[in-house]
Amino acid sequence: MRSRPLRLAARAEAVTLVLLLLNVATAHVPQISSLLGPSHGCAYLFVVAATLRAPAADGMAKALALIPGIGGLLALRRLAAADRRLNATPAGVSPPAQDETHTTPLRDDLAAEPEGSP
Repeated sequence: MRSRPLRLAARAEAVTLVLLLLNVATAHVPQISSLLGPSHGCAYLFVVAATLRAPAADGMAKALALIPGIGGLLALRRLAAADRRLNATPAGVSPPAQDETHTTPLRDDLAAEPEGSP
């Protein structure tokens, strides 16, 4: 259950944090900080809200989403692991074959038209 908006917000959160840190470490241009700071904050809030609303999110995924910067990516990883566990087949059991040509035979008395019908 990995939603696309959550993936985008998690990536935006991480990228804006890296860009903010690069700006502080190098030129420290105030205009870049004033643009990226609120963008990072909005992405962070969106990640937290989207994770809280995700039906497959357990307590750990919700707690991971609260970590600024990388919490969204960690929560996505946790949700992906939960998806894999739900979709896994037990060991030694093969999934049922999907044969599209197989049809269920109809009973003769249901398939035949009643007498006297046009």
